[in-house]
Amino acid sequence: MGESPPLVQLFTDGSCLGNPGPGGWAYILRHPTSGKVREASGGERRTTNNRMELTAVIEGLRSLSKRCRVELSGDSEYVLHGLRDWMPAWKAKGWKRGNKPVKNVELWQALDEQLLRHEVRINWVRGHTGHPENERCDQLAREQAMRFRKGDALPDEHVSDPRVEDSLW
Repeated sequence: MGESPPLVQLFTDGSCLGNPGPGGWAYILRHPTSGKVREASGGERRTTNNRMELTAVIEGLRSLSKRCRVELSGDSEYVLHGLRDWMPAWKAKGWKRGNKPVKNVELWQALDEQLLRHEVRINWVRGHTGHPENERCDQLAREQAMRFRKGDALPDEHVSDPRVEDSLW
C-alpha cells in the first residue's frame, strides 16, 4: 500500500480590467502541516476574466513538482462549474459544446492535464466577503492587471513568477 500524496491548499483568483482587457491571475499554495506558503501571480495585456481565473488554477497546479492532494478554493463559478459539471461532457464530445468548440479550450485542456497529475477537491468561496486568501489573491491579480494597463509590462508578455522546485513546489 503506497503512501498518500501530501495535502496542499490552493487558493486562486483572476481579474480583468475590461472584458477583454488587461488581466491578472494569482494563487496561494499552503502546506497545512508545515505552514509553508507560496504566492505567485502573473497576467496578460489583453485577455478575459474567465481566462485569468482558469490560468490561476493551472499555474497553481503546475507549480507542484509532485503529485498532491489539492484542496482548491476559488470564487469563479465558471471554473468550478466547468470542473464539476461541464468538463466530462466536453471531453466526451471532443471538447465541443453542441457543434461549437468549447471557449478557452486550450486552457480547459491544460487544466485537464493537471487534474490527471493531482487529486483535486473543489471548494467554492464567495468572493469579496473577507476570506483572507481570496482577498489576497484578488489583490495580487488586480496588481498584475494594473501593470498591463499602465504599460509596465511588455505588450505580449505573460508574466509569471519562476517555478520553485523543492519537496512540494
